[in-house]
Amino acid sequence: MATPADLTVLEGPADRVAPLLLGAVLRHDGVAVRLTEVEAYGGADDAGSHAFRGRTPRSSVMFGPPGRLYVYFTYGMHHCANVVTGPEGSASAVLLRAGDVVEGLDLARSRRPGASDRDLARGPARLCRALALTREHDGVVLGEGTVELVPGPRPRVWETGPRVGLREAPDRPWRFWLPGEPSVSAYRPAARRPRRAGGRASEE
Repeated sequence: MATPADLTVLEGPADRVAPLLLGAVLRHDGVAVRLTEVEAYGGADDAGSHAFRGRTPRSSVMFGPPGRLYVYFTYGMHHCANVVTGPEGSASAVLLRAGDVVEGLDLARSRRPGASDRDLARGPARLCRALALTREHDGVVLGEGTVELVPGPRPRVWETGPRVGLREAPDRPWRFWLPGEPSVSAYRPAARRPRRAGGRASEE
């Protein structure tokens, strides 16, 4: 997975590729994170995906080719990184939810002041902050520049469950994580909107 020639494993659909990324190491700008938790996202068949309504300027990288980063900005303050999977033309990506810092610990601490070592990359926004990934890295090809994805031992055991905080397709079990890893983030369902006067409650 470190070079374009090694990225054929990413040519499958996101839900099949996602667990294979557990234990892999993402490296950028002096810090490396071993992935302990990921989430799969599809296209037109996945209401929880950015690509559910088709290609947009924001989601266009999700349509491939595989082996690129899809980095988006959310809530006006956070970046989240995904590995694009395949085949090309069919939107599919794996959100990198959490991991352990295995190289560049002091540098990661300086980017996440006050965080415990367990929390340095525990959650997708924290992971991007520790690795210094931003929208500038949207569309970069893994292994061709400063961002590398290096395979680890293929995991023998992983757990699955619903994705975090989704209002649409909330029960699809496309979150994958390594059991017993302290850096795995806590599961939270989508928040609910307060009941409106004269109306009904709806999910936020």
